[in-house]
Amino acid sequence: MKKIIYFLAFNCMASCQSIKETATKNLFLPTKYSNTITANELKTHLYIVASDSMEGRETGSIGQKKAGKYLISQYQKDKIPFPKGTQNYYQHIPAAYLNAKNNENLPDSENIWSYIEGTEKPDEVIVISAHYDHVGKKDNSIFYGADDDGSGTVALLEIAEAFQLAKKEGHGPKRSILFLHVTGEEHGLHGSRYYSENPLFPLKNTVADINIDMIGRRDDAHPNSNNYVYLIGADRLSTELDQICTTVNEKYVHLNLDYKYNALNDPNNFYRRSDHYNFAKNGIPSVFIFNGVHADYHRKTDTPDKIEYDALAKRAQLAFNIAWELANRENRIVVNKK
Repeated sequence: MKKIIYFLAFNCMASCQSIKETATKNLFLPTKYSNTITANELKTHLYIVASDSMEGRETGSIGQKKAGKYLISQYQKDKIPFPKGTQNYYQHIPAAYLNAKNNENLPDSENIWSYIEGTEKPDEVIVISAHYDHVGKKDNSIFYGADDDGSGTVALLEIAEAFQLAKKEGHGPKRSILFLHVTGEEHGLHGSRYYSENPLFPLKNTVADINIDMIGRRDDAHPNSNNYVYLIGADRLSTELDQICTTVNEKYVHLNLDYKYNALNDPNNFYRRSDHYNFAKNGIPSVFIFNGVHADYHRKTDTPDKIEYDALAKRAQLAFNIAWELANRENRIVVNKK
């Protein structure tokens, strides 16, 4: 009898230890994968996306299409597919749509998407967005758009790669993730508006949008440190989204979160000036991750050599960790504000 008791006690202890080790391992899983988002890899991508050959990535231009092909080549290299139900990585947007509000003689353009299907709740979708267009050339000078929004564009590549690695190792997200590079932001948020009006997945199934627009520099309000980021809009529709942003930052990333531009009376009106807004106005909880404007904003001097790649990496890691929590928590976040 004693042998049986000792045997049962030993197995109980072993089982409890195994459960504890598994819980500990799962606690650090986000860090394991977010740490694959590195300054060096972001720099490699950005020097290509914001290079001379991309000619400032004007909406529908040859340069923007070339940038789009580079993005697709990276998703193909990492074996991240285009979304199910589509034929390729493009969501085509006709010129007539792009010019309907303000006729700027824009040609056809494309949103670019890739997709990781959820393991348990595939019909619920997290969108991570960034615009890959910029303002092109003026007077034969290239406006490189390294920060705006080359920084967000390459962040999406690295975030997607991290999630794909997690999936390969048996830790794929429970909910699906759509990585959405939108066009036409500089001309009026056209690409994200087109997606919201022609969604691939029903908007009612879209849990949240994490929008990344300019995360590679610092502004005049933070001259002594780049260890900060502005969060805008997280609390507008969902208390839970705001809490998640705060909690994962405290647990994993340790940036100083600045809510200056989240004020309802913000004179800059940044809440309505980037692509998250086309999700938010449709009732989808959204957060805009942003470093603020600087002297090179919308100038030809917004070049990749001025990017602070350590800050870019940490802010991309924050976006990854927010997405990880949204994708893997038991219940989807709720909209509890109008």
